[in-house]
Amino acid sequence: MDQQVLIALALSMLGGLSTSLGALVVILNDAPNLKMLGLLQGFAAGLMLSISFLDLAHNAINSIGFLKGNVWFFGGVIFFAIVSSFIPEPTLAPAVDGKSKKKSGDAGGKDMLNKHRRQVLFSGIITAIGISLHNFPEGMAVFLGSMKGLRVGINLAFAIALHNIPEGVAVALPVYFATQSKWQAFKLATLSGLAEPLGVIIVAYLFPSSLNPEILEGLLGGVGGVMAFLTLHEMLPLAFGYAGPKQAVKAVFLGMAFMSASLYFLEISLPKDISL
Repeated sequence: MDQQVLIALALSMLGGLSTSLGALVVILNDAPNLKMLGLLQGFAAGLMLSISFLDLAHNAINSIGFLKGNVWFFGGVIFFAIVSSFIPEPTLAPAVDGKSKKKSGDAGGKDMLNKHRRQVLFSGIITAIGISLHNFPEGMAVFLGSMKGLRVGINLAFAIALHNIPEGVAVALPVYFATQSKWQAFKLATLSGLAEPLGVIIVAYLFPSSLNPEILEGLLGGVGGVMAFLTLHEMLPLAFGYAGPKQAVKAVFLGMAFMSASLYFLEISLPKDISL
C-alpha cells in the first residue's frame, strides 16, 4: 500500500469516525421519550431524503442523463422493496387507553414497550445500512482529494467529519432507545462510518482498472433509491406514529435543510474537478 493511499485512508478514518461523535451526543444523554424519538426520527428522515434526492439521484441524473439516472434510481427502489418483503419486521404497537391499561396491568405495558423497541431497532439498523452506503463515495472523494494535495485532503476530511456527526446521531438514537445499551448504539454508529475508509480502498484498487465511471454513478443513483425507500417505508411512519404528522413533517424539513447546507459546505470544499 503506497503512501498516498495510506494518507487518504487515515484522512477518511478521521472523517468517517466522526459518526462516533454523533453517537456520543446521544449516549451521554438520557434515552428520549416516544414523542422526542418521533421528532428526531423525522429529522433523521430529512437527512436521508436530502442525501437521496438532492445528492445521489441528482448527481446520477447530471452525470449519465435523465433516463439512465432514473432507471438506476427506481431500480434501487424496486430492488430493496423486494428485499424488504422477505425481512420480518415488527408492527407499530397500537395505542392503549386508560381502561385497557388497568386491565392488562404492568405486563401489557411492558409488552407494548417491547414492540415499540423492536420496531425502533429495525429502523436504526436500516438507517445504519443507508448511511454506510452513502459513506462509500465520500471515502472515494477523500482519496481523489488527497491525490490533489495534502491540504485539499485535510480540508475535505474536516468537512466530511462535520457532515457525518448528525449521521451518527441518526444511527445511534434509535439503537440506544431500543436496546438501552450505550455500547450497541456507539458500535453501530461507528461501523457505519467505517464504510468511508472502505471506499478509499475500493477506489484505490478497483476504480482505475475495472470500475466504469458511468456504472459507478448509476450504482450511486441506485443507492439513492434504496435510501429513499428505506426512509419512506420505515422511518417516516415511525416519526408520524410517535410525534404526529404535523410535528414530524416540520422535523423532516428541518433535517432536509440541515443536510442540504452540509452538502453545500462539502461541495465548496472540493476542488472543481472532483465531485461527490
